[in-house]
Amino acid sequence: LKLGCCISIIVVVILKMSSYHGRSDARIYVGNLPPDIRSRDIESCFERFGKVVAVDLKNRKGPPFAFVEFEDARDAEDAVRYKDGYELDGYKLRVEFPRGSGVHPSYNQRNRMLAGRNGCRTNASRHTGFRCYISGLPASGSWQDLKDHMREAGDVCFSDVYKNGNGVVEYMRAEDLEYALANLNESRFRSHEYTVNVNIKDEMQELVYFINKIY
Repeated sequence: LKLGCCISIIVVVILKMSSYHGRSDARIYVGNLPPDIRSRDIESCFERFGKVVAVDLKNRKGPPFAFVEFEDARDAEDAVRYKDGYELDGYKLRVEFPRGSGVHPSYNQRNRMLAGRNGCRTNASRHTGFRCYISGLPASGSWQDLKDHMREAGDVCFSDVYKNGNGVVEYMRAEDLEYALANLNESRFRSHEYTVNVNIKDEMQELVYFINKIY
């Protein structure tokens, strides 16, 4: 009986370790933080990219740093891509995948190299202008649901939803926006409660619609 209990405990521990390792690609390192930073401040900084499941802030000895874990690995990639170099209270954040995370170490280097080619560091607050507007969203649809839906066309750097059933999505590249306009209009959007068809317009179409609505 004791042997059976030991085996059960070992199996449970192994399963938990395997589960944690499976989420390692959704975990990022955040360095060069302001000295008075709080866990809630870090969560607020990164929750725009997706659901944050854990923030591990290390601030007892030396300069503070943190590990942030997302529910979805794609959100972690977005956070690294757009928040590395982001200025927070006068401190430029260093955001990357930690060593031994299972993500190839060249990802962090490649991300910085691409940012350098563009003459600036990537920043989530930087708007690209490749924007489209969505209507027909259900009340239960969140900005994260919308982001996941529109990712089919490419890298989404910004998304938001409004109470009137409308939303906005911004892409990193013009070709991603063009694909969304051509292929995701009248597409089936799923939230946790409803499935509906959504309409997608670019900025010019949205402007014409707004003018016609006024006059």
